[in-house]
Amino acid sequence: MLKEVNYKDLKFNPFNLIGGEWMLASAGNEKDGCNTMTVSWGGLGCLWGHNDPVATIYLRPSRYTKTFVDKEEFFTLCVMDKSFKKQMAYLGSVSGRDEDKIKKAGLEPVFADGTVYFSQVKLVLVCRKMYAQELQEKDFFYPKTIEESYPQRDFHTMYIGKIEKVLVRDDEYLK
Repeated sequence: MLKEVNYKDLKFNPFNLIGGEWMLASAGNEKDGCNTMTVSWGGLGCLWGHNDPVATIYLRPSRYTKTFVDKEEFFTLCVMDKSFKKQMAYLGSVSGRDEDKIKKAGLEPVFADGTVYFSQVKLVLVCRKMYAQELQEKDFFYPKTIEESYPQRDFHTMYIGKIEKVLVRDDEYLK
C-alpha cells in the first residue's frame, strides 16, 4: 500500500534513481486514456517559489506519451521494483499508439490526483506541469551532443513539474 510522505524525508541518490533504476513518465486520465514510457534522462531539484521541489523530464516529439503530457496538467514519475526491469525495457521500446502496452506489461493503472500511476510502483512523484520548452540546436554549446543524441534533429521537449505529492510503498527511500 502506498503512503504519502514529505519530499524532505526522501533519501536516495537521484543519479541512480533516474539513470540507473529508470522511471516511468506517465500522464492521462480515466476518461480519455493514458500512456507511459520509460525515461532515464531527467533531474530532481529545487526551483522558483520557495525552492519548490521539481522534477525535469525530456520527451522526444515522436513519443506518444508526450501527447498526454502536453494535454494534461499533471504527470507522474514512477519507480518500479527491479523485478520489473523487463517490462521497463518493453515500455521504453514499444508505442502505446500501436497496442495497449500498459496492459501487456501487466501494470494496473491508478487514476488519482488528476493523473495516473500504477499499483505496482514503489515510488511515485506526482508533478504539476510548470514549464515546457523545446530544446533548440542553436542553444547547444557542445556540438558532439547533437551528433550523438540528435542526428535526426528530433530534439526533446524539456518539462519541469512541481512535485505536488510523493507516494512510497515502503521506507526504502526514506531517511
